[in-house]
Amino acid sequence: MPGTLYVIPSTLGGRAAEALPGSSLDLIRTLKCFAVENAKSARAFLNDVGMPCPMQDLNISTLGDDVSPQVKILKVTSLGLLSEAGCPAIADPGAGLVEAAHREGIKVVPLVGPSSIVLALMASGLEGQRFAFCGYLPREAAARTRRIAELERRSRKEAETQIFIETPYRNDALLGALLASCNSETLLCLASDLTLDSEQVKTRTIGQWRGGRPVIGKRPTVFLLLAR
Repeated sequence: MPGTLYVIPSTLGGRAAEALPGSSLDLIRTLKCFAVENAKSARAFLNDVGMPCPMQDLNISTLGDDVSPQVKILKVTSLGLLSEAGCPAIADPGAGLVEAAHREGIKVVPLVGPSSIVLALMASGLEGQRFAFCGYLPREAAARTRRIAELERRSRKEAETQIFIETPYRNDALLGALLASCNSETLLCLASDLTLDSEQVKTRTIGQWRGGRPVIGKRPTVFLLLAR
């Protein structure tokens, strides 16, 4: 009989026991095989979970373009899918393995845990009935400005919250581009360090942000925009 693919949310920087419900922790501890984005961070997470066996007794394989090794495991036993932080396959690797599991008729079960995208939307006060996660914006300045304009137009037309992220060392450049190009009445939420002691979530208009621009630095941040 084939196993089950468990999609496991990792912490966003805190401790597993504080971020995941007991039911998720209990199930993770029963697994012996894991497909992971990064072996080092996965071992740290599993150690924090309190696995009942030594790390060397676990089968930990790194995700790649070829997921056939993990599918082979799933045909005989269950496997946990882990990314470095948050939810696998959402702005992180893992979708290819999930798709392959569906093709093979293997059951896929998502476990409960933190998603920075959902947590940011919950705390933003922005439109929660209609929203879109847009991933990373272009790195090049002119292309990024064009993309911001597109998202602002779409947000205004559809009354839809636009959610996006950036590599932490480019956070302040993205914020600068938003403040330079968006309408002063457009709402922008900055959600940084979610679930950590340093967590900060603030929603202001672009005009208000211009009057007191924050320095985000390299803190993991979710950006949410709603044009009015």
